[in-house]
Amino acid sequence: MPSLEHPYGAGGRGQLSAPRLRTGTPERAGLDPTELERLTDDVHALTTGVRPWAAGAVVLAGRGPVVAVAEAAGWAVRYSAYDPKTDNAVALPPDSRVPATVDTPFDLASLTKLFTSVAAVQQIERGTLGMDARVGAYLPEFSGAAAYGVTVRQLLTHTSGLRPELPLYDCPDQRSRLALLRNTAPTAEPGTYRYSDLNMLLLQFVLERITGRTLDVLVHEGITRPLGMTATAFGPCPGAAATEDQRRPWAKVDRGMLRGVVHDENAWALGGVAGHAGLFSTAPDLAVFCRALLAGGSYGPARILGPDFVELLFTPPGLGFALDQPWFMGELSGHGAAGHTGFTGTSLVLDPERDTFLVLLANTVHPRRRPADSGPRAALATRLARAVV
Repeated sequence: MPSLEHPYGAGGRGQLSAPRLRTGTPERAGLDPTELERLTDDVHALTTGVRPWAAGAVVLAGRGPVVAVAEAAGWAVRYSAYDPKTDNAVALPPDSRVPATVDTPFDLASLTKLFTSVAAVQQIERGTLGMDARVGAYLPEFSGAAAYGVTVRQLLTHTSGLRPELPLYDCPDQRSRLALLRNTAPTAEPGTYRYSDLNMLLLQFVLERITGRTLDVLVHEGITRPLGMTATAFGPCPGAAATEDQRRPWAKVDRGMLRGVVHDENAWALGGVAGHAGLFSTAPDLAVFCRALLAGGSYGPARILGPDFVELLFTPPGLGFALDQPWFMGELSGHGAAGHTGFTGTSLVLDPERDTFLVLLANTVHPRRRPADSGPRAALATRLARAVV
């Protein structure tokens, strides 16, 4: 039984503090070392070859408060450009490349949605946000969603009926971007599942309206600062792993090779802080986030949610979190596993039943985006599932 580091949690008198993460052997974590060795070998294999799955990758896995794997492979920056004439990456000279390390920050892409979701559930816990309240009650000027009675719950469960995205990046200014968002109505019947970035964008505006604070401040004050996640923030993040040589026609805007600025074109158009994308983080920081949720919302003396509200996040169909999705969770799915993926190559999986977590950060879009392939994500998660003793 791990020792407790503080007699009371931040949630109030009498609440025990949750143990902090520590590095330990697979055996100490109750994990099979042979399977974990295979997991680390697999990560290195993903970053080798002429056309690797990712230029660089970092994996961090553990069980309970023990981190049993923390491995970096490949390059944070490997290429200077993409050449469409030859369909080849333009590699940097070896001495100009930047190796990936366990502490390399990555563009989280849609893992940002998890933080927006937690920020929303924090307001639900405080009674300032109604789960089944209509978005129009908070944002009457968002006439499209208001006319269809879209609710906060529908935003969190991707059942608003809103289209997957809008071309905000093509709008000439912020005023026209906001007008496009405000006037957008569902294109499917509300209650119908359709994954959409717009859900988290509208949720961002709801949170900012009811709190009077911007999303980056809400995430910092409510999640990352109390948990000590000092490497997690919205960009710019100059030391981050590079992403894409972003140019038309494969991308939606012409921005060149990106490093330290958000990859998602709509998040970029909105200034880098968006409910669906924009956060940068490291694997160790995300492990803390995982551990806090697995421990019922507490980490050390800090509490970001009460246990009942963490359970609410993970109650089917999940609030912001995807549940039991074998296409990226592999054999970790099937027991109430929760997590998400990000377009840049990131993923996060929590398995509450087995008290395990897996963080994978990669720059699969470096030097350019390709058709999505989550097979490696699922394979690594399966390695961890098979390692559970």
